[in-house]
Amino acid sequence: MEEMRGARQGGSSLVKEFSPAYYGLCAVGGMISAGTTHLAITPLDVLKVNMQANPIKYNSILSGFSTLLKEQGPSSLWRGWSGKLFGYGVQGGCKFGLYEYFKRLYSDVLMDQNRNFVFFLSSASAQVFADVALCPFEAVKVRVQTQPTFANGLADGFPKLYKAEGLTGFYRGLVPLWGRNLPFSMVMFTTFEQSVDLIYRNIIQRRKEDCSRSQQLGVTCLAGYVAGAVGTVISNPADNVVTSLYNKKAENVLQAVKNIGLANLFTRSLPIRIAIVGPVVTLQWFFYDTIKVSSGLLRGETHESLRS
Repeated sequence: MEEMRGARQGGSSLVKEFSPAYYGLCAVGGMISAGTTHLAITPLDVLKVNMQANPIKYNSILSGFSTLLKEQGPSSLWRGWSGKLFGYGVQGGCKFGLYEYFKRLYSDVLMDQNRNFVFFLSSASAQVFADVALCPFEAVKVRVQTQPTFANGLADGFPKLYKAEGLTGFYRGLVPLWGRNLPFSMVMFTTFEQSVDLIYRNIIQRRKEDCSRSQQLGVTCLAGYVAGAVGTVISNPADNVVTSLYNKKAENVLQAVKNIGLANLFTRSLPIRIAIVGPVVTLQWFFYDTIKVSSGLLRGETHESLRS
């Protein structure tokens, strides 16, 4: 396999590629991009979680927002914002930083494997650690959003949940969280990588390093939206199970699946999840690549040295 190499555009980079500082930059980029974008869509997330927890009462996007505003006021739309900002910020830092690390590691170790296998394995490995970091924040966030009397946010939610259920309360939904996020991450990263290659090769028909920064970031946005939409469909059943478990609608995964129904696993809250996740993933990749490009790193060029 060819030696992995990073292309440069317009000057030297601020950090040495594949150094600890490089992975730290990737982690910071992931933290900023994930935390800020998830914070921005908190009202949609509040509605999505309530539609999953009480589909009869919140049976559509418009009526759901109307019900929340009428019964709980405008402030209800921002419940759980701290969990979105800090929880998904930590998750994003782990996910993007470790993805870059594992991709380099596996491409060196698994020299005879094709690119897609490396992308799948790298994203799955990173997501395992990212969800362990996210899980306590998610446990508190979901309850704050669906149980108005539970807590106001992370500050009072963490000690209250720990007092009531101990450490197990924070990780009750870890397995279904993996079930939701592992397939999503594997599909999202791989779809993104393949979409980027497809756009450059078949649509723009120019090498990435020959394109301007604005063109590169435009490709990032298009590929990011495609990746987010595809990943959402794959992960929707597990997302419904996670909400059911955290709201104690079921005691285990099998009971949650039975209560929700097989068809509803795939369809419940899917439109609003696509409305949420597509733009969020697009903005995450945009912010992430902007940070890397601004640091003198041309994101993704190292992937092209992997044999297909």
